[in-house]
Amino acid sequence: MDDRIDAGSLRGAVWLTLAGWAVGLVVTGLVLWSPAVLFGYRSPSLHLVVDSVDSCVALLVAYLLSGRFVRRGRLQDLLLAQSLVVLAVAGAGLSWMSESLGEDRDGTFDVWLPLTLRLIGAILIASAALVSRSRQVSFKSAWWVLAVPMVVVVVTSSVMWQGRFLLPLALGQPVDEANQPMLLAVHPLFLTAQGAAAVCFMVASIVFTKRAVEHPDPLLSWVGPACALGAFARVNYALFPSLYTDWFYIGDLLRTGFYLLLLIGASREIKQYWDAYSQVAVFEDRRRLARELHDGVIQELALLRMEGFSLPPGLQARDRILTGCDRALDEARAAIHAFGHGGDEALGLVLHRTARELSQRYRVRLEVDVDDSIEVSAEQQHALVRITREAVANAVRHGRAEHLRIRLSADSDQRCLAIQDDGTGFDVSGATGLGAGYGLISMQERARALPGSLDITSRPGEGSVVTVTW
Repeated sequence: MDDRIDAGSLRGAVWLTLAGWAVGLVVTGLVLWSPAVLFGYRSPSLHLVVDSVDSCVALLVAYLLSGRFVRRGRLQDLLLAQSLVVLAVAGAGLSWMSESLGEDRDGTFDVWLPLTLRLIGAILIASAALVSRSRQVSFKSAWWVLAVPMVVVVVTSSVMWQGRFLLPLALGQPVDEANQPMLLAVHPLFLTAQGAAAVCFMVASIVFTKRAVEHPDPLLSWVGPACALGAFARVNYALFPSLYTDWFYIGDLLRTGFYLLLLIGASREIKQYWDAYSQVAVFEDRRRLARELHDGVIQELALLRMEGFSLPPGLQARDRILTGCDRALDEARAAIHAFGHGGDEALGLVLHRTARELSQRYRVRLEVDVDDSIEVSAEQQHALVRITREAVANAVRHGRAEHLRIRLSADSDQRCLAIQDDGTGFDVSGATGLGAGYGLISMQERARALPGSLDITSRPGEGSVVTVTW
């Protein structure tokens, strides 16, 4: 993954988080000061569906993070995955647990247990944000993602169940729930826990956004804005506490927004994975083709060239055969390089290596002067290298050049590649007219495809210069 700071990624990560904070502020403000917006709506089915969806999304993202943890061994991924498992358990199944244990829903065990687990999940999220990104752990088993949260849930549940009669009443009893749930008397610890969870989410939102700016990440870039909604969800739960499971609250809406943003981040993570997987598959296939060319075509061409030297020196066909073999070998080696590297190297480095290969093959002196700041696409790099090879080959074979210079430069918004030689030169108008050879035609077509232009200047006895501008 590319860890360089990108201006687009910086703006995107910051604006996403600012949008999350803005939505949370606006929704909370409307609930507090607009009488037309109610803080709760009676809908038992919607409440059940939302809780189930939230838990499923949390487990899905935790599963993706567990895969990242196994591959990289980063503590940050482990803590974030564990926090989502705890939140998933806290959001689903605890009501059933309370009822199966025979405890009446009296605002004690059934309130304090999920509240405590959600606070633990928020603390884990803040810890994941604050821990160093490079911090790694020696163990890389995915079981740690599930085992530790399960131990936390079991231990917390057991301790609170044993002391259930000592737990204070978290919320008072409702006065009227006919049209709108009433505000209840709240224990200070309840408000403290919700406030602490909100602070953890706020810290995580800020820190994860900063991390996304420094190290663009398709998943973690959405954790910042998600945590912003999670923070305001906790604020709404503190402002409008309730015992009801049949009512859908604004806090539930913001909490669902938290999970939906995580789902978007998960989808981008999956897309990046499959894109990388397909690129690896393509690269492996290209390397296989390169090996086949090297072990098959290259060997046969080298054999033909060796046999060509056995022909009588004065035979005209001998020179044509040797020249054809050299050109075919050059084409095959260029194809092998293109298949084996795929344009992932800098243009300057590729030109230096090409010049070294050509100077050894043709026994000429080649100077290279390149501007390393010039970047091109893989297709452009391939075309420029092929033009360079063809220009050098023509200069040596036809112009009897012994000293050549390859220069790559940039001027304002134009880039230029020039191949200069000290050969015998030639008549440009005659060589590039209707009877132009395939090599010159190929160079012109490759230059136009950059898109750019090819210019050749030469006079008999004064060498030549091939210039590509794009």
